[in-house]
Amino acid sequence: MLGKLFEALYHKVFINIVVQRSQSIVYVEECNNKGLINSDSESFDTTELSNKMREYIDSFISESPFHYISVLDTSDAQGAIPTCVNRDMSIFHDLESSKYICHPNQWAYYTSKPNLDIIKYNYSKVGVDFIFSPFMILSNFFKDKIDSHLALYILLEDNYITICVFDKSKLLYGDHIDMDHGDDNEELLMDENSEEDIDLDLEGSINLDDIDAMSDIEGLDDFGDIEDLDSIDEIDEFAESEDDEEKFTDEYDEPSVDDGSGFNEDYQRFSLIQSSINRFYKDYRYESKFVESVYIADSIGVSGDLKRYLEEEMFLSVFVRHLDLGAEVCEMAKADLK
Repeated sequence: MLGKLFEALYHKVFINIVVQRSQSIVYVEECNNKGLINSDSESFDTTELSNKMREYIDSFISESPFHYISVLDTSDAQGAIPTCVNRDMSIFHDLESSKYICHPNQWAYYTSKPNLDIIKYNYSKVGVDFIFSPFMILSNFFKDKIDSHLALYILLEDNYITICVFDKSKLLYGDHIDMDHGDDNEELLMDENSEEDIDLDLEGSINLDDIDAMSDIEGLDDFGDIEDLDSIDEIDEFAESEDDEEKFTDEYDEPSVDDGSGFNEDYQRFSLIQSSINRFYKDYRYESKFVESVYIADSIGVSGDLKRYLEEEMFLSVFVRHLDLGAEVCEMAKADLK
């Protein structure tokens, strides 16, 4: 009763943090019972919680006891697998050092437990209420398409590419690619390591038992609660007649010029996507089906080159929709509180 009374007196503040390659975006919404009353966004030239960033966040959370801080997971060691059956999950990934959540449609997304520790530690001065997976951002953003289409779905971030293949809500394949480290999967790394003479002298090795400062951070076992995104039943309509024909801005239609550093970033993205999909087709563990369409959630405003590469080199029908990652994270936090 008192809780309802206090909620009527104060508005809710949603702080949403998206870390990019060299900066952090903080997107804020203030809401009352009738809806949005104010929104704001600020960029900070840091990938950690700086003093300026903390002051900005504090200026909002000091206004109401009902404030919620959300972070988009940036772990390299995360992914999605097409099963929630315990005995089958290890076929796709060793989950011993990961935390995973099962989706109602019987697929799972996972992330690194140490990375969750690091996120909570890095933002301990302001607190973290929700940590959201890019796989859930992608699956909710294209929910209406996923429910009825066999297609490739891609979330483009500044430094990451998240890839899913869905066949009418059934996940067939998932991949999370770090743009800075390419798409080296575990099998390739193991093959390379097996060809080298590795000195395993224990006296010179790192004692992992000494690296446990993060492991006792309170609340990590609540990852299932802070990551429970399955309550979202509604998203904005994705009008097929309009959005499916959405084009990149005309001014970006000319191919990018190589700056001498090798390939431009859009070609790098294309190469990583192509490599990932080839693995989906060739890896016996996945139920491979031929994909003809790709839906891209573009949070960075890439040029038309990526679309052209996918169409001309992989013969895909490409549809693009732009999204604001901070706003999408905020929508998921609000839905999680309902």
